[in-house]
Amino acid sequence: MRILLIEDDNILGAAVRDQVAEDGHSVDWVQRLDAGEHAISCVPYDLILLDLMLPDGLGIPFLRRMRERGTATPVIILTALDQVTDRINGLNAGADDYLVKPFDLSELSARIGSVARRYSGNPNPIISVGDLQIDLAARSIQREGRSVTLTAREWALFEAFLSRPRQLLPKAYLEEKLYAFDAEVESNAIEVHVSHLRKKLGAGIIVTERGLGYRLGQP
Repeated sequence: MRILLIEDDNILGAAVRDQVAEDGHSVDWVQRLDAGEHAISCVPYDLILLDLMLPDGLGIPFLRRMRERGTATPVIILTALDQVTDRINGLNAGADDYLVKPFDLSELSARIGSVARRYSGNPNPIISVGDLQIDLAARSIQREGRSVTLTAREWALFEAFLSRPRQLLPKAYLEEKLYAFDAEVESNAIEVHVSHLRKKLGAGIIVTERGLGYRLGQP
């Protein structure tokens, strides 16, 4: 997934960015609401992690404006505001989840996965594709009774296909999902990851539509 982090605390922001990247997602980190507005106008993010107290304003009005414009991107609030009224205000403004600082980074990963599954229309973390049994929450795959290990980047790519099982996904779209603004992307990076997935999950798991992109197939 492509995730936007809006957080002005340097230490927490770096920790969250590194955790999200380690999970295989691409993350763009900004420290002001105006920079967040600009990023949202340029990139179709899959999820936004939003602090509520930023140098140039408050996160709740920012979130309300997003929803009023019709922006449906899921939002998880990350904040030190821990009162019940704060939670209610955040959820009523359009947040999908609310996480109080300090929080465990593994819990953040779990909540990101939960929100992503709800938006993809498949809240059940256990799915099957051909001879693969996939646990989206645990990020584990069984193929014919044997465990298959994917790297974080391979998992992120595979997850992009699982979230849109009948769609043709262009290479540029997949690059956007896997790499942040400032990342150096090799021209054949997607082809390499696809090749690895085919070796691990079956030659037919991803089908190439030459000149157009890729789509999920059957192993």
